[in-house]
Amino acid sequence: MTQFNETELTEAVVRSFDQTPDPRAKFLLQELVKSLHDYVSKTGLTFAEWEYAIDFLTRTGQKCTDTRQEFILLSDVLGVSMLVDAVNHREREGATQTTVLGPFYVGEHKVTAHGTDISPNNQSGERMFVQSRVTDLKGKPLANVPVDVWHADDDGFYDSQKPNYDQVGASARARFLTDSDGHFFFRTILPCSYPIPTDGPVGEMIVQTNRHPMRPAHVHFLVNAKGYEPLITHVFMDGDKYLDSDVVFGVKDDLIAKVEPRSDPEMPDGTKANGQWHLMSYEFHLKPGGGMAPKPLGMKAEEPA
Repeated sequence: MTQFNETELTEAVVRSFDQTPDPRAKFLLQELVKSLHDYVSKTGLTFAEWEYAIDFLTRTGQKCTDTRQEFILLSDVLGVSMLVDAVNHREREGATQTTVLGPFYVGEHKVTAHGTDISPNNQSGERMFVQSRVTDLKGKPLANVPVDVWHADDDGFYDSQKPNYDQVGASARARFLTDSDGHFFFRTILPCSYPIPTDGPVGEMIVQTNRHPMRPAHVHFLVNAKGYEPLITHVFMDGDKYLDSDVVFGVKDDLIAKVEPRSDPEMPDGTKANGQWHLMSYEFHLKPGGGMAPKPLGMKAEEPA
């Protein structure tokens, strides 16, 4: 008869999943049990520590809303998001590098005309022109590809973090469709480095462990071409002081772009420039394949992403 003690308990729990119909689910559950039990044994986890962990996870769930995902943030700052990304993208074969989705892929990304200013109400930010192109691995342009973009403002906040988000709606986020040469371009403001939200349990953990909460300045891109792997990535601003210490470990050298300060009287699309502006150029190379792109938080299942 099995004794449910420290030496026999783990094996008994693992065996309890032996009849799981799905082989992959069985494997994942049994490996999870082994890892969790091993952690408890190695650390000599106390009742107080266990209770704190349960409370921490409870509060993490309670902090989640339709437009905020505290569990994604927890995964990000523990490096789990980037590890999952890494093991699923081991062979890039010249394709653009991937990185974390992050917790701010939110709401509707409306199809927008090339050259549109996606931050029209932000008058304090320095202006930036983004020009980009989407190709396959051989450099062939990919046309009519949806590209979602989103980024923080010059105060370090995403639109969904603002208290008036429900009334004002989206800002610094949009969807573009590449033209016949694979190009898309838009105007916006120069994003800045910013702290992850620290008003929840994840921020509490960061503060208590003396880690800084900062992310280097970047723009998010989600490129979703039929017949190719969805590309989830950022383009980071060269020279940002947090590139080597990103709180979510998301930076890769190939994703750092030189953003040039410019004083030309016109931007590349002929738009009149009022003083200095910045030019960001980047080309995305997609890997053949498939897969489902994530839907933005706050979108209903029947709504198009």
